[in-house]
Amino acid sequence: MPRTTNTRAAILDFIKTFRRNNGYSPSVREVAQHCGVKSPSVVQYHLNHLEQAGLITKGKDRSRSLGIVGEKEDVASRVPLLGVIAAGQPIWVPSVDRWSAEAESMIEIPPAIGRGKRDLYALRVRGNSMVDAMIADGDIVIMEQAGSINNGDVVACWLKNEQEVTLKKIYFENEQVRLQPCNPYMLPMYHDRENISVQGRVVGVLRISS
Repeated sequence: MPRTTNTRAAILDFIKTFRRNNGYSPSVREVAQHCGVKSPSVVQYHLNHLEQAGLITKGKDRSRSLGIVGEKEDVASRVPLLGVIAAGQPIWVPSVDRWSAEAESMIEIPPAIGRGKRDLYALRVRGNSMVDAMIADGDIVIMEQAGSINNGDVVACWLKNEQEVTLKKIYFENEQVRLQPCNPYMLPMYHDRENISVQGRVVGVLRISS
């Protein structure tokens, strides 16, 4: 491996880690902030040297186009957008073999979200109960069909008696379930376990709102 300076090694490690965790490359400004480099132009200087050393690739006139030489490129997954999380009706999730036929559309998700997961689907969010969890009205949540649910997971819950669905953090407390909004102006909801049907867990968010 070609010799790199400490700063360039830190930049290279950050790019690798960022791509692995997010499924896309960091911006030059993000590299500068993380690595303690004062100016984006200085980052560009180091990136040019890393490219000349054959360690990275740089796209022309495109943001977030940094690549790692020799790294296998993940392909973005496509998942079905099955509807809206809205109070007053359940989230109807058809069987997997019907997803393509029932979907409003197919949307691409970052490879990091889909990696190692199966049977994912997407839902559009209506409402602002989860804004402090960075899930806003109009955003799209990527859901994994409900399996093992842990305290603090963000889930879509069907409330049987109320005949409505809600997107909240879930906490199991003795015989009750606390559904916790992430909005300081909203109070938690408490329900008997028998009244709750978890329909899916959020594994990613596509932020559509500004």
